[in-house]
Parts: sequence; C-alpha cells; structure tokens
Amino acid sequence: MKISEIATVLEAEILCGEEHLERKIISACGSDMMSDVLAFVKQDAILLTGLVNPQVIRTAEMMDIMTIAFVRGKKCGEDIIELAKERGMVLIRSPLTMYTACGRLYASGLRGEDHGT
Repeated sequence: MKISEIATVLEAEILCGEEHLERKIISACGSDMMSDVLAFVKQDAILLTGLVNPQVIRTAEMMDIMTIAFVRGKKCGEDIIELAKERGMVLIRSPLTMYTACGRLYASGLRGEDHGT
C-alpha cells in the first residue's frame, strides 16, 4: 500500500515527506512503547504511535522505519518534524485512535508482523 493511500485511509494530514508519498508500505507496527518497536523487525513498515518526542524518530531510524503516523491527533513540535525531514522520513497525523487506525489499515490489506500464532 502506498503512503498516499495510507494517509487517505487514516484521514491523515501530511506533516513532512510529501515527496515520498509513493513509497510502498508492506506492514505496520502500532505501539507507544519504543521497546516493542525495537522488537519489530520489518522492512517497508509504518509505525503508528501516540508518542510525540524525538525518541520516536530515533527509534524508527534504528529500525529502518521511514514512515510514522501519529494517532489521536497528537501534535509534534517543529524539532521532531525537522529531525524527520533530515532523515528523509514521512510523518503523518491522524485523528483516529490507535485501535481504529490499525483496524482500518488491516481491513485495507496492510498486515503486521506474523509471529505464527
């Protein structure tokens, strides 16, 4: 699924990275705990989170996650947007709750990591 399609599904505003909206995303991770994100190893993924601090950008970068969706309408500071721009990331903001955002993406065909359970 393209980032532009994800933004539509999530009713999201693009905060930065407009030039990358045609990137393909093949899986999703939803968490406010960055330790859980570190356990999620998947290329071409989107991170959905309600956290809005620089640690989110740094954690995503460590995991090669280049797209972050802030849920619950969370507003991040300009410092976070600039940090993401420097790293070529896409940031979007959705008014939806984490549960609803994840559900909509799943229903649209985007899956999370399969642990075989």
